[in-house]
Amino acid sequence: MPGLSDIFRKSKKTEKEIEAKRIPGKTYLKAMPLRDLSDLDSVKNEVKSGNILILRITPLANKSIDDVKRAVNELCEFAEAVGGDIARLGEERVVICPSGVRIWREKTPITNEPIPTAA
Repeated sequence: MPGLSDIFRKSKKTEKEIEAKRIPGKTYLKAMPLRDLSDLDSVKNEVKSGNILILRITPLANKSIDDVKRAVNELCEFAEAVGGDIARLGEERVVICPSGVRIWREKTPITNEPIPTAA
């Protein structure tokens, strides 16, 4: 039985080969680590190109929590400026989408019933 590493084997194609085959107007879902604040420029360029990014923020968090806060605030402002959307995926990941893509958020129902408390 093949293992997951066999199923999800990385392609030997270079980034240039992938870019050459990119069809204009296609949206790609990409995952990448956020290691440094300088990575924000490439994140913004990807989103401007119409791609959806899942960012793993743990590498940056291991260096500086202040940098994580700065990065998330900058990405929130960027997403709003380009008409995109951004949301947290658990404790370690953030997803950022270009304009035209919205992230579904479950709304908690509001009831008129009293909230039970411990007696």
